[in-house]
Amino acid sequence: MSFFDAVREILALGGPVVAILITMSVVTLAVTLYKIWQFTASGVGRHRVLSEALAAWDAGDEHKARARLAKSRSYLAPLVGVAMDAPDAPGLDQRLDAEAGLALAGLERGFRFLDTVAQIAPLLGLFGTVLGMIEAFQSLQGAGSSVDPSLLAGGIWVALVTTAVGLAVAMPTSMVLSWFESRTARERVFADKALRTVLVPGQALPLADDIPSAAVAPGHA
Repeated sequence: MSFFDAVREILALGGPVVAILITMSVVTLAVTLYKIWQFTASGVGRHRVLSEALAAWDAGDEHKARARLAKSRSYLAPLVGVAMDAPDAPGLDQRLDAEAGLALAGLERGFRFLDTVAQIAPLLGLFGTVLGMIEAFQSLQGAGSSVDPSLLAGGIWVALVTTAVGLAVAMPTSMVLSWFESRTARERVFADKALRTVLVPGQALPLADDIPSAAVAPGHA
């Protein structure tokens, strides 16, 4: 039996509910592949060169920081470059935070659809099962006194096909969504650290010896 024959057989057993679930799975696969391509093209999780630039800037080596930044392909590199060029501009930190949030929002586009599929697919499968059970019991009632147990059993397993398909669509979608969300959460933390490193580098932080004792332990002067 070919793949398409198997699909046609499942559609014949599950009816329109299975057809909807299979359509949802195809769209979900397309969205997943697009998100993988988007994450790869944007350099999500690949910030080695940018991290080297940030480390150099934090250490006070501005020339090396800019040289490494020029070689970075991270989507955060332009924002870091703006922060390096105008670190004392008023309100720059809020503007950079907004721009970083906008970039991350682009990475999160499509998450709502994946979340909807993960929640709706099991419910659609259960709905198809309920419809199948109703049809099975109607057939059993129509049989009258000559009840055939195989008729009921056959109707039940056919009805359960929709639940199985719904779970088969929902479970991988939920796992993929969790993976995407974890990657995006790490990106959000890295973006915030990168911008704060440029705006307030380590060289600008006061050392422990420079902090007045009254500020360290108030009330003990």
